[in-house]
Amino acid sequence: MSQSPPANEKELLIDIANGSELAFSTLFDQYSAFVYSFGYKLMRSKESAQEIVQDIFLKIWVGRDKLISIENFGAYLNILVRNHCFNLLRKLAQQEKIYPELSGIYPNAESTTQNTVSYRETVKILDEILTALPAQQRDIYILCHFEGMKYEEVAKKMNISLHTVHYHMKLALKSIREHLIKRGISYQALLFFFICSQ
Repeated sequence: MSQSPPANEKELLIDIANGSELAFSTLFDQYSAFVYSFGYKLMRSKESAQEIVQDIFLKIWVGRDKLISIENFGAYLNILVRNHCFNLLRKLAQQEKIYPELSGIYPNAESTTQNTVSYRETVKILDEILTALPAQQRDIYILCHFEGMKYEEVAKKMNISLHTVHYHMKLALKSIREHLIKRGISYQALLFFFICSQ
């Protein structure tokens, strides 16, 4: 990886693990270009590369408590991005079926973002929404959406039935949609801000 790490990267990761949005923003500024470049080279699509950036950094933020134990973030990020891209290639069609309830909430995401929130507030909103979910719903959503696991894999990992995974995923998606609508934000606008408001 050609991107050189910040001199105080370990402290930065600890700060993020402790919930510092400023530290997370610094990490995003440092590494987002690399993630975008990797994603674009593999997917050959600007839109897909942008989606990869938001997925990777949302995953890092949601799983920020794990950052304390990471000694080499560059190597960790390389593996994270590579695995995510390959999963995306395999599951692109499947993902379109998994999240139909989150599409088309608002027809024009860009116009929605004009009166919406800043980057840091957007990160807060996502964190609040996920935190508000019941534990099992949140875990299932994170495993399916951020970890890229199949429903069958989640069922096996959590030792629950496939029906239970489907049921809680449906509830999680419904709850996320309701929280976003309550704030007047579309799912597309949320992702747009994560990428573009730096």
